[in-house]
Amino acid sequence: MPFIRLSAAAIVLALAAAPALAADADPRVCLNKEAQRAAVLSGQALPLAKAVHAVRGRNRGELVRARLCQGPNGLVYVLTLLARNGTVTRATIDAATGSVIGGR
Repeated sequence: MPFIRLSAAAIVLALAAAPALAADADPRVCLNKEAQRAAVLSGQALPLAKAVHAVRGRNRGELVRARLCQGPNGLVYVLTLLARNGTVTRATIDAATGSVIGGR
């Protein structure tokens, strides 16, 4: 019986954690390093430094994570920044133009 209780408890905990994991999940398909290089070299995406420059004026944070992903209207950079006060923000940058198209 202890095995059954332990298994049931594990299932309950997993189901309770699922909404939190789903909220953090990003439905975008992101490119691997090789595809990122190809997108920049072909002109489909600006270099990452230009995308970071676009958000630096709005949020003076440290870049924690950068991904180049397929958005609904083309490639986008999804940047995660850590501000000096500890706030984590995410910005979405149009990879072709470098304009900020979203953030939270």
